[in-house]
Amino acid sequence: MAFNRKQRLRDNIEAIRTAFILDRERRTATAEEQAILRKYCGFGGLKCILNPAKELTDAVHWAKSDLELFTPTVELHRLVRENSKDDTEYKRYVDAMKQSVLTAFYTPPEITGTIAEALHEHGIRPDRVLEPSAGVGAFVDAVLENKPDADIMAFEKDLMTGKILGHLHPDQKVRVQGFEKIEKPFTDYFDLAISNIPFGDVAVFDPEFTGSQDPARRSAPKAIHNYFFLKSLDAVREGGIVAFITSQGVLDAPSNAPIREYMMRNANLVGVARLPNNLFTDNAGTEVGSDLIILQKNSGKKRELYDYEELFVQTEKTPIGSFQNGYVGSIGMIPHSDLISGTDPYGKPAYKVMHRDGIGQMAEDLREHMDIELYKLDKKLYEMHSLHPAQGKSTVTETISTPVVTPEIQPRHEMAAKPEAATPQPEEEKSEIEPRRPDYSEGVQLSLLDLWGMTEEVRKQEAPAKKKKTAKKESPARRMPPKPQAQVTPKVTTAPPQPSVAPLTEKRDSHETKPVSFAAKGDLDDIYASLDWDTNPPINGFYEMMMDLTPERRKELRRLAAQHQEKQRVDGTAVKAAPAIDMPEKEATKRPEAQTEVATVPVTDNNASETTTSLFPEFETEKPKEEPLDLSPRPFNGMLEPHYRDGSMVLDASRNLGYLKGLTPYGATFQPLDLTGYQKEKAMLYVSLRDAYERLYRYEAEYHDEGSAQRGALNTCYDEFVMRYGNLNAKHNVKLLMMDVAGRDILSLERAEDGRFVKADIFERPVSFSVESHANVSSPEEALSASLNKFGTVNLDYMREITDSTEEGLLDALKGRIFYNPLVTGYEIKDRFIAGNVIEKAERIEAWMGDNPENGRMPEVKQALEALKEAEPPRIAFE
Repeated sequence: MAFNRKQRLRDNIEAIRTAFILDRERRTATAEEQAILRKYCGFGGLKCILNPAKELTDAVHWAKSDLELFTPTVELHRLVRENSKDDTEYKRYVDAMKQSVLTAFYTPPEITGTIAEALHEHGIRPDRVLEPSAGVGAFVDAVLENKPDADIMAFEKDLMTGKILGHLHPDQKVRVQGFEKIEKPFTDYFDLAISNIPFGDVAVFDPEFTGSQDPARRSAPKAIHNYFFLKSLDAVREGGIVAFITSQGVLDAPSNAPIREYMMRNANLVGVARLPNNLFTDNAGTEVGSDLIILQKNSGKKRELYDYEELFVQTEKTPIGSFQNGYVGSIGMIPHSDLISGTDPYGKPAYKVMHRDGIGQMAEDLREHMDIELYKLDKKLYEMHSLHPAQGKSTVTETISTPVVTPEIQPRHEMAAKPEAATPQPEEEKSEIEPRRPDYSEGVQLSLLDLWGMTEEVRKQEAPAKKKKTAKKESPARRMPPKPQAQVTPKVTTAPPQPSVAPLTEKRDSHETKPVSFAAKGDLDDIYASLDWDTNPPINGFYEMMMDLTPERRKELRRLAAQHQEKQRVDGTAVKAAPAIDMPEKEATKRPEAQTEVATVPVTDNNASETTTSLFPEFETEKPKEEPLDLSPRPFNGMLEPHYRDGSMVLDASRNLGYLKGLTPYGATFQPLDLTGYQKEKAMLYVSLRDAYERLYRYEAEYHDEGSAQRGALNTCYDEFVMRYGNLNAKHNVKLLMMDVAGRDILSLERAEDGRFVKADIFERPVSFSVESHANVSSPEEALSASLNKFGTVNLDYMREITDSTEEGLLDALKGRIFYNPLVTGYEIKDRFIAGNVIEKAERIEAWMGDNPENGRMPEVKQALEALKEAEPPRIAFE
């Protein structure tokens, strides 16, 4: 079918009109509307849109062969202008359409379907697909036809094309921006990158490439087709596929040899097909040479290049003076093609590949060629890094990672971790395996009386009888006297200590356990120093209280305890240490068995269940065992705020504290933080404070409103933080705030004044716009200045409020200083209006006047147009 320019232009106009309607009505396209949208073919080959088409008189500048396209081109401009929110957006649409004239050649669906189907039948069933230059989604449709559940990310830089692509594929990740904007988390992510990429000497800005030490990567952004190949190789994972249709310059240009060598060092060559020059004739009415190149990422490649890979890097000169890739010359053309000499789009000598049949036969011949080329595909490499590896492999991994539990022989520490399994046995029954005696070299257990220097004798006198009676209600198993072979005596040097069930985490200074007296000549600082309040969980209410104390309060309590003990000693009431503790070793070893059972120093085994009796059993409650915090990274399930960045401290949906990494428009990874107690509460309050500030500032800047509710929330969060933890800039808070990527910004919420920190201005008034009332404005000129200070624009309603003048009075007084610009539907000051390309601006205003002859502001528009005409520079006469 021959390329019909008028019909193609009409199809484009209807597709654009449909897209604007869907935007305005905020709904998805119906089946009929989707059919209209799919007819959009871009403006490749439609050079008519480069001609002026703003008014009827512009027709004189058109060639006779293009005059039939003048009317629809005028309609196109009017349609875009009417649906643009301002003149800037209209200009962006028009510029994008003009820039696509030489590059927007959409691939026929028969070809995209053939490529996707061939890859699918050779084992490429991708879960994650990248389309870096999607157009209206020809390759997206082809991939979904073979893999309906594929997750596709499609980039399209052209504003109009991207809008249509989004309406055609609302369920996919459509991004109307350049491929260079892809985030780092998508490196080594995709299974397949497939596209008809742009070509030309268009430079791309990507600091990751321009700052590279590799010469090939550093030079790639200078040509957009080279950049797309190398950037896509970064994006696909190991074993992933890159299948691109690109210009012949990638393979044939001798200057691209470093790029091709980089490809072969980091990927395997799967296949190449030199496509016919008449591939795009039906869709774009042009003949252009292109190649299909298929690569498989293999960045760990250490071997020497194969012969065919060497040929891929090399080029050779042809008899007509052009260059041809060595590998292309070795594989030949696809069937039913002829090689003829001609010229490339730039007029240089070149060979052309012309297919003799239609697009259907061309697709079949390409499939035959691909089946031959795809034998080099490494399926094992592709499957090795796939999201869905072979089932047998995952089963083996799961079996290995599953712990084997033997309930008959269960260590003591595991029984303590699972109370339901530790069922006490009747006294007459004997366990098959003797329970391990506690390891008395682990340390000591302190009680409240130890901290105040009370001896065992004083404890026995002070303890009420009721408590002793309660303590005797233990089960027989717990009151069972120790076996003689495991008897504990104060002297334990005669035998080595029993090894603990669980490995010790701290290195002991000695293998000898020595009884300690905390009552006699004991330093209370040493007692507190031996306790790690933050990591050892408390076992009674006193320790819970100590856990909640700040370090300063703990130090104060130690000082008071020392004063109390000193006062007792001065008053003669200090209690002496129990003789059983300080007795000689010989006497201690001669003690009867019953006395030995009453231990003067409470001992515990951290790995065993508790065997000591609490001093306050009536206050004891069995606390539920807390599961350890899962610190493994996981997808963030909270709401992504606009101000979140990589490194932002956040709370997930379960109020767990962590920070974000790998942030993209579609989610982020949540890395939990191991903070507990005091530090966690402080961090959570800081997150609320930071979010309140960011929301207020964004609201101010977007709506130019004071945002009383948001400002109140900010003040509340700040006041609570300062009341509980001190100023943000206090040394003990700065370290926490700097854990957050926005911490330095939050520190600026305080400023130093007279030796103290005070609130910044944003706590009291907006900082993104002026809120001065200008109640004493005495002239229209001052009102104009006030409007520019507050809004940055000419706001007649505001100017009328702060003056006693009417709108007509203000316009008369400011005549020549402000002008009505119909392109932005508002007034602009002279310095802004009569600036830039005044000739083009005047032409566009004239076009607006032709389209809106009955508009009530026509006198003001004519006045503005005259000012622009007067500012036009004089034309240079032709000599």
